[in-house]
Amino acid sequence: MITPIYSPAPGRYENGMKYRRCGKSGILLPEISLGLWHNFGDVNTFANSLSMAHYAFDKGITHFDLANNYGPSCGSAEETFGMIMKKSFMPYRDELFISTKAGHEMWPGPYGDWGSRKSLMSSLNQSLKRMNLEYVDIFYTHRYDPNTPLEETLQTLVDIVRQGKALYIGKAELAYKYLEERDVHCLLHQGKYNLFNREPEEEGILRQAKENGTGFIAFSPLAQGLLTNRYLNGIPDDSRIAKGGFLKKEALTDEVLKKIKALNELAIRRGQTLAEMALAWILKDDLVTSVIIGASSVGQLADNLKAIDNTAFSAEELKNIYQIVK
Repeated sequence: MITPIYSPAPGRYENGMKYRRCGKSGILLPEISLGLWHNFGDVNTFANSLSMAHYAFDKGITHFDLANNYGPSCGSAEETFGMIMKKSFMPYRDELFISTKAGHEMWPGPYGDWGSRKSLMSSLNQSLKRMNLEYVDIFYTHRYDPNTPLEETLQTLVDIVRQGKALYIGKAELAYKYLEERDVHCLLHQGKYNLFNREPEEEGILRQAKENGTGFIAFSPLAQGLLTNRYLNGIPDDSRIAKGGFLKKEALTDEVLKKIKALNELAIRRGQTLAEMALAWILKDDLVTSVIIGASSVGQLADNLKAIDNTAFSAEELKNIYQIVK
C-alpha cells in the first residue's frame, strides 16, 4: 500500500502547545522542541523517524534541533531530516524553525573540526545540502574553540547571517556585545539543564541571557533518561546504560537512585510521571524559552508532551525538590 501524502493536523496550533517569546525578538518557540541527536540516524528506521516528526508537528512542535554530527553516524540525522523535508515538510517550511550546529569533528584533516571560518562555512554548506534547505533559522557554534581567535569565529557567524544562510545566531554568550555592534542578535543560548545539573541557574547563565535579550533553550532535560521511571527497578536490557552509550553504569549510584525514587514519589503526588515533572520544572518560569526532548517512539514523545499540562509548582514542592537533589 502506498503511503498517503502527509497532511498536518488542521488543529496543530490549537491542541494545547504553548509558545514563548525568545528573548527580545519576534520569535516564538514551542515550550517543547524536538531534538534529533539520537533516533534519527542511519542506524534507525526511516519510518519511525518520519512518524515522530509528523506527530511532533501535528502537536504544535515547530522547532527541530539538529547538528552536523547528529546521527549516528555523523551527518545522518540531517540526511534523515532532509528526506522528511522532501517527503513531507517542504510545503510547510515557513512554519518550521530549524537549527543546526558546527564545531565537533566531522571530516578528516585540519578543517573538519572546531571554529575556524573555513570549518564553520564548509560545515553549514554541507548541512544545508543534507537537509534540503536554503537556510536554517538558527546556527550555533557547538563549542568554544580555544585556538581560533574569537573574532574570527564571531565574524563568521555575522557573515553567515548576512549571506542569508541563517536567520539568527545562537550560543554566543561570550560575545553579545560584538554581535550587537554588528546588528546581529544572539537569539538563543542552548545549555544542559535538568534537576541533576543546575549550572545555568547557579552560574548566572539564565539571568545573563535574559539581561541580554537572549532566550535559553535546555537540552538533556531528563539527564539522558535518569529522570524517568526507567531505572527505578534496575537497569533494563534495552536501556542506554545497558547498551553502553553516553550514559554509563557508574552514573547510577545508590545515592542517585535514592534521589530518583524520592523525586518519583513527589511526581506521583503531583499527578505526573517523573519525566513529566522534570520537564515541567524546567518550564516553571520565564527564564527558559523551550526544552529540547529526544524520543525513540511516538508513544514516548506523546508522554513527554503531557508535561506542559502542569508547569506550576508550589513553594513547598520546590523546597522538597531542592532538598532531594542537593
